[in-house]
Formats: sequence, C-alpha cells, structure tokens
Amino acid sequence: MLGPITVWDDGRPVTVGGPRQRCVLGALLVHLGREVTFDQLIGYLWSDDPPRTARSVIQVQISHLRRLLPGTIATTPGGYVLDADPGSVDLHRFRELRARAAQAPTAEAVDLLEQALRCWRGTPFSGVGSEHLSYSVVTPLLEERWAAVTAWAEHALALGRAGDVVARLTPLTRGEPFRERLHHLLITALWHDNDRAKALTVYEEFRSGLVEELGVDPGADVMSLHARILREEAPPAVRTAPEEPATADTYVVRNDLPRDLPDFTGREEHLSRMRALVDGDDRAQVCVLTGSGGEGKTTTAVRFGHEAAEHYPDGQLFIDLYGYNTDRGPLDAAAALGALLRAVGVAPEAVPDSLDERSALWRATMSERRVLLILDNAFNVTQISPLVLSSPGSLTLITARKDVSGISGAQFVSLGMFDEDSSLELLSKVLGESRVVEEADGARAIARLCGGLPLALRVVAGRMLSRPRWSFAHVARRLGERDRRLRELQVEGQSVESAIDLSYQSLNAEQRHAFLLLGTMIGDTVDLTGAAALIGLDVAEADDMLQELVGMYLLSEPQGDVYRLHDLIKDFSRIRAVPVLGQEPVDTARLSLAHYYLDTAQRGADLLGPRVSGEDEDAPNRAHRSELSTREDAEEWFSLHHENLADAIEFFASGDFGDQAWRMADLVWRFYALRGHMALLVSSHQRALQVSERQGSGRGRAVTLIGLGIAHYISGRFGEALDLLTQARGILLELGDSMGILRVNANLGMVYERVGRFGESAEAIEEALEHAAAVGNSGIESLQWGNLAVLRQSLGQYDEALYCAERAMERASDTDREETAAHNRRVMGEARAWLGDTDGAFADLQEALALSTKLSLAGNRIYVHNSLGNAHRISGDWGRAVEEHATALDLADSVGDHSGDAEILADLGITYAAAGRDVEAARALDKALGLAEERDEQYIRAKAALALGGLPSPVVDDERACALLASAERILTDLELADAQSAREALERRSSGATDPSRVG
Repeated sequence: MLGPITVWDDGRPVTVGGPRQRCVLGALLVHLGREVTFDQLIGYLWSDDPPRTARSVIQVQISHLRRLLPGTIATTPGGYVLDADPGSVDLHRFRELRARAAQAPTAEAVDLLEQALRCWRGTPFSGVGSEHLSYSVVTPLLEERWAAVTAWAEHALALGRAGDVVARLTPLTRGEPFRERLHHLLITALWHDNDRAKALTVYEEFRSGLVEELGVDPGADVMSLHARILREEAPPAVRTAPEEPATADTYVVRNDLPRDLPDFTGREEHLSRMRALVDGDDRAQVCVLTGSGGEGKTTTAVRFGHEAAEHYPDGQLFIDLYGYNTDRGPLDAAAALGALLRAVGVAPEAVPDSLDERSALWRATMSERRVLLILDNAFNVTQISPLVLSSPGSLTLITARKDVSGISGAQFVSLGMFDEDSSLELLSKVLGESRVVEEADGARAIARLCGGLPLALRVVAGRMLSRPRWSFAHVARRLGERDRRLRELQVEGQSVESAIDLSYQSLNAEQRHAFLLLGTMIGDTVDLTGAAALIGLDVAEADDMLQELVGMYLLSEPQGDVYRLHDLIKDFSRIRAVPVLGQEPVDTARLSLAHYYLDTAQRGADLLGPRVSGEDEDAPNRAHRSELSTREDAEEWFSLHHENLADAIEFFASGDFGDQAWRMADLVWRFYALRGHMALLVSSHQRALQVSERQGSGRGRAVTLIGLGIAHYISGRFGEALDLLTQARGILLELGDSMGILRVNANLGMVYERVGRFGESAEAIEEALEHAAAVGNSGIESLQWGNLAVLRQSLGQYDEALYCAERAMERASDTDREETAAHNRRVMGEARAWLGDTDGAFADLQEALALSTKLSLAGNRIYVHNSLGNAHRISGDWGRAVEEHATALDLADSVGDHSGDAEILADLGITYAAAGRDVEAARALDKALGLAEERDEQYIRAKAALALGGLPSPVVDDERACALLASAERILTDLELADAQSAREALERRSSGATDPSRVG
C-alpha cells in the first residue's frame, strides 16, 4: 500500500533495511521499468549536499536490494532500473485503477476509485530521503491521491451518497485546511445531507483559516456555494463527467497573491521604479527586490502585485522558495517548477522528472502569456534561474536577502530602512494619527530606536494596539535597554530577532564567526583594516568576507571600505557572540581592534603637527594598521573614526588598560581641538584620568590633566585651565619628566597670555623654547616661537612679533610648514596692519585664511577673521571690518572654540565706535567686559573698559565712563603695559568734560 516503503511476500512483511535503502528502493519502484540515474538518487538522498562517498553508498544499497529482490535490478550506463510486475506495486496499481475509472460509468467509477484509494496508507517515503525527494516525487504523488479523492467524491455525490462523502472528507479536510476543492465538495455534501448549519460552519472555518494564514479569501466557486446555502436554495443535482487527466495544454489562470496589507506605507519610490517596468517595452522583465530581514520585501512585492494585476491577464502567481526558513531548506528549482506547473493546470503525472525537462515544459506552457510571477524568499541564482519567465509582457519579481546579481538583465531595487517620516506614517496608520501627533516626540524616539526597520515598527505598533495604556515614552524606555530590546520587539507571529536569525542561520561557519565578532566592534562603524583586526584575517581575506556579509544584507557599506551594522542586527550579533564564541576570543578580538586604533592614531597624530610626546612608545609592528602618509590622510582617518576613538578609550579604561587609555587620549586631543569636538575631548580625557588615578599612573595623570587644561582653555575657562596645568606641572616635576615639563610650560604660556599675566607667559614660553633648542627639537622650537609671536603682538610689540613669527616659520619642518605658516601669517598680518603696512597685512592674512581653510584649522580661522576685521578698521573700511568680526564670532560658536570670544567682542565694539555706531559699540563692549571679568582676562577687561569709557554721553554717562577708565588704567599699570598712559589721558579728559575726537582704536 502507498505509504512507508514496505515489501510483502505472501502476505508477510519483509525487512528492507535502513532509511537510505528504503529510499533507493522507493525511487526504483516509482520509476518502475525506467532508468534512475546516480544524480537522481543522490538528489533524493542528500539534495545539494552529498558526501564525497555518495556513489559508493548507493552501490552498497543496491547490492543489499539485489539480495532481497534477486533478478529485478539491472545496471544501466547512468544508474539502475527495476523490472517487476506493475500490478504488484501499489502506486502503479493505483494509477491503473484510476485510469480505468476515468473511462467508466459513475457507479463503476466509484468502485474503481475506492479500490484505488485503498492502495494508500499514510505519506509515501515517510521518514526517508531529502527535501528534494519530498518536492520532486512525494508532493506530485500526493496530488494524484487528492485528484482521486476529488473524483470519487464527485461520483459519489452524483449517486446520492452524500453521507459517505461527509464521512470520508471530514477527516481529510482537517489535514488539508487550505485545499479548496476538497472543502467545496464537503460543504456540498453536507448541504445535500440536510446539514445546513454544519455546512455553514465548515465554510466559515475554511474562510477564516485562509484569511488568517494566507491573507486571501475563498475562490468564487466556494463563495457562490455559500451564498446559495444562505439563500436556502434547494441543493442542485450533482452531475459529473469522466475524469480527464489534465495536460500541458489545460492552462488555469490563477491569482495566488497573498492579502495586501491595508496599512502598507512608504516605498513609493521603489513602487515607482517597478511601475516603470510595466510601462516599459514589451520584453520579459525581471526585477529583484533586495534587503535585510524585516525591511518589507514581500509586502512591497505583494502591494505591487495587486496594483499591477490588470496588466497580467494570464495570472498572478506567488511561490515561497523558502530561502530563509528554520523549519525547512530552500525549495530546489525542480520542486518549485513542479508546483508551478501543477498550479497552472499540468497534471501531476505529466510533470517530467528532470529539471531540464520541467524547465522546458514551463517555458512552453507560459509562452505568449502575460503573467506576473513573484518568487518570494529566493536563496540563490541556481534556484531561481530556471523559473524566470521568458514570455513577452511578463514580469518575474524576486525578493531576496542576499545579492543575486547573476540574474542577467534584471532591475535591482534595494529597499533599505524607512526614514523618520515613513516610520511615523506607519505608526499613524496602525495606531491612529491623533495618537502619534499627541506624542510626537515619543513617536520620533520609537522611530529612531527601531532604526527605520518596518518589521520592528509593526511589532511595536502591534504591542501598543493590544496595550492601549502604553505611551510612546513608556515603550521608548523599554526599548532603550539594549540587552532587552530584541525581547521587546516581538509579538505573536512576528519577531525581529527571528527575522534576523533566518539570515544568520544561512551563514557558513566562517561567516557566522565574522558576523558575531563584528557585533562586538568598538564604536558604530569599522573600516576594512579595523575589521580585519577584529575578525582575525588579513586585509584581503577580510575584504572578501565583508563583501559576502554585505551581499547577505547583514552588513552595510555606507562608504567604500567602511562598514556598519544596523542597530538591531548589531544587538542580535553582540548578544550571541559570547555564548557562541566564548568570552576570551571576543575579548582578544576587541583588544586587537583597539590596538589598531591606537597604533594608527599615533601615526596620524605625528602627521597633524609637532608633538611633545615625552615617553611615547613606538607603535609595535602589528599586522593591522592603516598606512597614513600625509596630513590629509590623517585628517580623513581621524574624521572617520573620531567617535570610535573615544569608544576605544572607554574600552581601554574599562579593561584597566590604563597606559593605552591615556596614550590614546593624548593622541586624539589635537584633532578634537582642531575640529571643535570639545565634548569628546573632555569626556575622553576624564575617562583616561579616572583609570590613571585608580592605577596610580603619574605620567597618565599628568598627560590627561594637560589635555583637560587645553580643553578648558579652548572653551574659555582659563581659571580651570591654569589649575589643571599647574597640577600637571607639579606631577611632572616630581617625575623629572623634562619633555613633559616643556609641554606643560608651552600650554601655560598660552593661558598666562590670555589672562594678561604676560611676564609669566613670556617666562614659560622662553623656558620651553630653550629646552626645545637644547634637545634639537626644531618642531617644538617652531611652536614656541609662534606662541612668543602671539604674546608680542598682544603686548603691542609688533616688530618683535614679526621677528618671532618669521623664526617660527624658519624652524618648521616640511611636514608642518603649511600649518605653521597659517598660524604665523595671521600674527604677521595683524602686526603689519598696526605698523601701517596694509598691503602686506592683507596679503599675509589672506594667505593665512587660505591655508587654515585648506588644513581645516577652524580655531585659527576664527582669529584670522578677527584680525582681518582689525586690518579693515585700521584701513577705514568699517563695514567690512564689522562683517569679519561677526564671521569670527559665528565660526567660534559653530566649532565650540570660545577662547577668543571676549577679545573678538572687544575688537567688534572698537570697530563700531570707530564707525560712529556708538549704541552697537556699547552693546558689544559690555558683553566683552562681562565675559572678560568672568574669565579673569585682565588685559581684555582693560581693553574693553578703555574703549567703553571712551564712548560719548549719553551712551555711557560720565560717572560710569570715569569708573571704567580708572579700572582700565589700574589693570594696565599692574600689567606694566604702555596703554596705561592712554587710559590715564582718557580719564583726565573725561573728568574735565573734554571729548576725544579720535575715539579709541
């Protein structure tokens, strides 16, 4: 009997052997009298993954079968053939009885079909064989059985045996809940058996099952039958015709599309690209929708299918190829073709065995037909190539989670994630627009936490629908806990983790290893060399591996050789990494990536300008390091990784790698300072300071205190900067670290200059300069000559400032020449302006601005624009001068460098005063004065007070003006500056009621 493979001898069962032997015997019996090739047997046993010994295994099974069935199995050139009486094989007896029934009168046909169906027991080949065997052999056999059941039921109903039909079909429909013809016959039989209520119940169960599981309604025949029962019509007589086997010429127009989602949203751009294929030329079109799990490939394909159905009058076919499924392997091409051929009307027995023959029949059957074919969840090109339609006017629409670029002539549409607007639109459609509008901030937070992944948004919306008291803010808090985020993103029937897992399960062992380690990356992105360090491959091997993961849509490549994981995919990978790989391998991989950042940052910092590096170690000759050769290379690398580098410092600090933490902080400060990343500069140094203090590292404490001092200086907190730098100097004196003392003195000199302690500034800078000259460090000499030039200019010693600036440029190395010129040409330009050489001033300042722009020296650009303002004021172009001062303030605000705010405001006020715009002058000078007092910038405080005290009444009344001028005179005298005399003279004039027609400036 048809079912598990069994041999009988005179009514007694005979032991056949193990599963493989039964499978081989079953294959020979199905193809009785015909050759079964080695390739067919290998496919039946192992699908696409046979062992190397496959042919030997088959030969052993054949040997055993020959002893069991002597004289029946012959060897052929390609395989084997079994010769036996067809009447002794249930399958062939079943087919013979069914064929006779097709030609017999109704009463005889019923008897013949009953005999045929008694040949069946259970499922053929149960417990043996492969997925390939299931779809290529077993499924067609089952279709033959259902065709016989259907024919028997039709004949039995025609004979008035409705009760027998109900008895046979009721258990069968429970096992086949979506077989429409079977349900139609059962409902009809119940109606004829006067059980109208049960007929309606069976209909409703069938309909609801279709809607819930497949998203479709019953066909027109079943719905018409239901309507007639509801109208209480009398059951019509059932007439049947002899069964005629379907042939390749009996074409059935079908619409197999699943239900279109009513709340489908977004993807308009992608749908437009697919619509263009419908409106294009009349060739056979192929379109591939790609994207990671959960992006909505299937729903987008189905939406398009419903929209475009009228353009494909010969049918809309949908088949799931199971490319990514935890319960079964991918559907092979032969099995898929078998299902498609039967769907369009080809009789099961007319479907050929081989893939090539099925593909040829498929092309012939679909020739000249305008059909939409959706191949959902495709696995690879081998699987889908034989299925693609070739008839003019047809469209094959493929959805895939991996790159299937081998489909020639196809249009590729990559979905990607929703933007914020599309995310909010989806939430609005599911939850109601008013709810989203009322909690707009919370809804936007959900969109960000879901990363624009449509499946994640649908899961959130589904959970909120069932929990109406939940607010968006509450859900955002739950999703904000990264270790539980994936657990939150699941609802009955939908899970983001499961969607990602389907892609993960399709990876081989090496790909899984790399994918899991990438989830532990330091930071949110990683470049090619960093990824190679993390996953333990050389760069070329890593490149191949990363491209494989990009092709699987598990990894994205936002720019060439730079990679990132979607936040939810990263959560999935990170959570699984340690349980799968172990803690030690993960820690080793992350440390390797952190060392890559440390080693490359050291090279990059050297290229950004001269450093007083003290006891810096030479970067070891590790396998993974980006080769940076120019300043531009370093700028680009730091720009790409600036946030990752802060995360690397956190990694080192958290792992008690204290030396690495402070060294990394020291390597990145200059770039952070140049680009205005002040928050990162402060936080990274604070973290490195914490671990240095915990481990008692004096060197680490001193270096990070210097970095924090620089950060506070740039931010205009000069008191805090002096305190931190003084602490660092004390530690370095105890350590006897001469290079460290040189560095801290250089920085103290800048801060002293800013707060007007010019003598101490000169002393600190000159000490640093002498030490640099003594050790022959021309780069540090150049820096200190530049710092001394700034100080001389602040003191009004313009000739000395020019001399120092020129010395700075002379001592600069070739690598640092342009940056040194950018800083010192600025000083020289303003000095020349005060000396009356306006042509030379503007030439120097324009060169300084061009170099600062080229080298991305945002801090220096601030001062260049301010110096241009001063030069234009001196030359009498007050409008242009105001514009330059304003540009300097705007730029300072945009990059977070507020070290010169008070000075720029004071210069702006002086320019306003020179232009006779006294009210604006007073406003700017008041701001400058307040800021200078707050920061203890004594020289700028005096400068602003002197200018403000020089404004006429009633803008500044005489009493306040005198107080301001007196304050300026006192400060300038304490600072031993010549401007003290100007303040005394201005005070005398204001006290006597005289007006200075020249103003201040």
